Amino acid sequence: MKCALIIFVKKPEAGKVKTRLAVTLGNKKALEIYLQLLEHTRSIVKSVAADKFVFYVDTPGKNDLWEHNIFNKKIQHGKTLGNKMLNAFNEMFGAGYEKVSIIGSDCFELTTAIINQGFTELESCDLVIGPASDGGYYFLGMKKMHAALFASIEWSTEKVLRQTTAVCVSKQLTYRLLAELNDIDVETDWLKAMEQFPL
Repeated sequence: MKCALIIFVKKPEAGKVKTRLAVTLGNKKALEIYLQLLEHTRSIVKSVAADKFVFYVDTPGKNDLWEHNIFNKKIQHGKTLGNKMLNAFNEMFGAGYEKVSIIGSDCFELTTAIINQGFTELESCDLVIGPASDGGYYFLGMKKMHAALFASIEWSTEKVLRQTTAVCVSKQLTYRLLAELNDIDVETDWLKAMEQFPL
């Protein structure tokens, strides 16, 4: 099946990325961490068996780390995160892809194998979700558009996963959960990650 992987990112600029980290670590350190997260994400997705689309919040830089021969670059459209995700999925399904998944760039624990597993699991269910320990998710995959998954969700809260699975139940959509992983949002997340993945 024709597969697409959406990667949501921001242009790495001090003061505009990892703002919750910057509260305790400062803008410069927060930017350094974000650049490391981007590099990790780039390295693990390169060998995923899917066409790869990097969706920027705004116009991408000319000399970013995403190679033009591997990654297609797009702009996110919409006012809310839900709108932006909905539009990105619609664009990929509209382009003829039969399996579409999305990830962010906040998770040092995410691996190529987990992303591949997500695509594989879609063979036998409607949705695959990668739950994050903060109550959100780091991976969402589907085989057809389910717009209800992006409506009435309280984004950036601990309710995201619970509300998303509730939509699945109400719409009678089958889903599977991948391993729970930790996103890097605040300093304690970063310190925990560095214990597991020392640089």
